[in-house]
Amino acid sequence: MLVPLEEYVKTGIYLGTRVVTPSMKPFVYRRRADGLAIFNTDIIDEKLVEGIEYMSKFAPEDIILVCKREAGWRTAEMLSRLTGIRVFTKKYPAGILTNTALPDFFENELTIICDSWLDRNAFQDTMNVRRKVLMVCDTNNFSQGADKIIIGNNKSAKSLGMIFYLLARGYCKARGIEAEIPDLDWWTSEEDEEIMEKAEKVDAKWGV
Repeated sequence: MLVPLEEYVKTGIYLGTRVVTPSMKPFVYRRRADGLAIFNTDIIDEKLVEGIEYMSKFAPEDIILVCKREAGWRTAEMLSRLTGIRVFTKKYPAGILTNTALPDFFENELTIICDSWLDRNAFQDTMNVRRKVLMVCDTNNFSQGADKIIIGNNKSAKSLGMIFYLLARGYCKARGIEAEIPDLDWWTSEEDEEIMEKAEKVDAKWGV
């Protein structure tokens, strides 16, 4: 495994939601008594390996990562600083991939989507220009349109931190980028309960 099993468990990366889409059903191991779906940790690791290998085919300037969920902002920005990949967190400027008349228009080859519900504008823009998509999928996400997926909890700061840590570490190694990557504890430090409450409210708004 990329990290010991207990590290995956500590971050809650295996914890899904009560909603399981047909796309995600093959990756669910079981349900807990409270109804939460549980991902198979072996498959989580397998998909992360595949995701790292896939994104490593692209140069940093050809990749963007979009993460509107506040729980992922801090670690997404660190991934950007380490790899040179452009990251959009608080807001994704609509049309920057599709409207050539915009002053900040640019072309990319790969978009990393952290939640197809929250990041749907970036996802749709990428589909419109027929570029590649690497998508992080929780149990309530649909994976249609993605060229490659990573499965896992995309609501939790600890889980997203784990994902971004492994992507940054693997990408830098594969591309020969020399970077001082903070240890795993930095990426998975205690998350703010208020941030988690906001995440739950956003998901409730969209009925997911």
